[in-house]
Amino acid sequence: MPTSQLCASCCLNALPPRPDFESIEAVAHQSADRRTLILALIGNLVYSWSNNESLFIYVLMLLLETDKASATIVFVTLNTTRARLELIQRLAKAKLADKALDKELNRLINRFNECTRARNEFNHCMYFVDQRGEITHTQSIKIQELKGRLKWGSSRPMDDARFQEILGVIAELRQLNRDIWDFLPRLQEVMGRRKAAPMGTIKD
Repeated sequence: MPTSQLCASCCLNALPPRPDFESIEAVAHQSADRRTLILALIGNLVYSWSNNESLFIYVLMLLLETDKASATIVFVTLNTTRARLELIQRLAKAKLADKALDKELNRLINRFNECTRARNEFNHCMYFVDQRGEITHTQSIKIQELKGRLKWGSSRPMDDARFQEILGVIAELRQLNRDIWDFLPRLQEVMGRRKAAPMGTIKD
């Protein structure tokens, strides 16, 4: 499939050739270890990302001063991660008197958003396989308009440098998970003081 510019002429009736599945399957065992490594790394990245996203339900629960079930309903009703995090940031700005804690929450969210870009890269792309069954590169399915012409997003090789990049994101998600867990009790304490304080004694 062409990975450069798109145009009407190349999109009309321009199917790529049908893969020779039998030939690929006959030699695919030779690249099985590398293919398994790639899929394991991507799976680990998505797993770690999802675990971190779910922790923001507890952040929302504390900011809404509600129970987990109610916070989860609000969380999943918003059908994008961006909307969920924007709600959390707005609630924090409105309800957190501790501005240092608000800034820390924003730093955690910014770190998560950086990891989200890597997660989206692998969740929303095409994977190209060569005649040996090896995953050679990814192609972003994001389409950009540049000077009136449509262009595919970037194509990137699945090489050792890419593996190290994925491992780096996984390590960041692992640390971020611990940092969010450390943040939650402090947020709970601040919200608890707010709830216990007489009306009018806390300035938001």
